[in-house]
Amino acid sequence: MFALLLGYFSTSPRYRNLEPDQALLRLSFTHPGKIVSDCRRRTTEELAKIPANMRQSMDCPRERSPVRVRVELDGAPLYDDAFAPAGLKRDGASAAYRRLPIAAGEHRLRVQFNDDARVAGFNFERSEVVHALPGQVVLIDFIEDQGGILIR
Repeated sequence: MFALLLGYFSTSPRYRNLEPDQALLRLSFTHPGKIVSDCRRRTTEELAKIPANMRQSMDCPRERSPVRVRVELDGAPLYDDAFAPAGLKRDGASAAYRRLPIAAGEHRLRVQFNDDARVAGFNFERSEVVHALPGQVVLIDFIEDQGGILIR
């Protein structure tokens, strides 16, 4: 009896990742945002308050900017969110993984990134026409060494 139940539930009910007429945009990246502020020189009064073994003339923050992402499909906003940096001191990389189902077909895709809190708007942008077949996954990634936003 157990074997019959196991056999049935290993194939049923059928799992459908997407509807038959849908494709998927997958936003997936890990990227450290820029440092929030520049280093500054400590005053002599500030240095006097710090124990001698910890005195450094420069105060450099570790906190990183959140990474903001906006995705537009055919001129309409599809997704807009900011991803906080990891770590207790907010000094790690921001990581994102989002699944965005879309209708299959030809679409104008525009992706914008901002990884610097000191910059208004977006400092990376990419637009292109994608031909998404039913069941196809279109990946949106960010690799700064390869020009920033990648759509594959």
